[in-house]
Amino acid sequence: MRMRKKKHGAERIDACSDLIIQNTSISGENVAELFKNDTDRPLWLEIGCGKGAFICGLAERYTDVNLIALERIPDVAMLAMEKCKAQGVENVRFMIGDVAKLWDVFADGTIDRIYLNFSDPWPKAGHAKRRLTHRNFLSQYRRILKPDGAIFFKTDNRGLFDFSVEEFKDCGFRLENLTYDLHNSEYAAENIMTEYEKNFSEKGFSINRVEAWCR
Repeated sequence: MRMRKKKHGAERIDACSDLIIQNTSISGENVAELFKNDTDRPLWLEIGCGKGAFICGLAERYTDVNLIALERIPDVAMLAMEKCKAQGVENVRFMIGDVAKLWDVFADGTIDRIYLNFSDPWPKAGHAKRRLTHRNFLSQYRRILKPDGAIFFKTDNRGLFDFSVEEFKDCGFRLENLTYDLHNSEYAAENIMTEYEKNFSEKGFSINRVEAWCR
């Protein structure tokens, strides 16, 4: 369901402008400047941050990591940014735009970790190339990831998960810590839930999860 346009959205986004990365190339040399903190911190990226529950939880748990959250819909990004501000989170920056924007922004080998949480499954076979775990995307992720970087992937859609596992394998990623029932697995204690995940897990949906590491 499409989100209703928020009142005073432009003004609310402008109030969070200090958290937004705009018209800036990102490399190992300027990350510390963007975040105004240490030069040797890892850099993690969430693609499709939604309303911000996951990225805020991640930031609060890993205060020594720099985090970038990408969100395509401005009003949704606004809610995530406001959540970060309300919780006093300081180690997150946001990008508003499509995933294709990443290839022009990030230098090669810049990111330590990518999170893909509950991406659109695009269930029709003819739409496979739109899936964020399609090999065309994976080749770009690998380029911007460091040699020992990883993709952390979660979804409630078993079809998308099975497709993604095969794409990861075919693209040379090493799979670790795979589970088809995250919330009843050994990885549950360390899991940070998204808004979507909390809603669907309460309805009894199993959550699939895997780490895909660059070899």
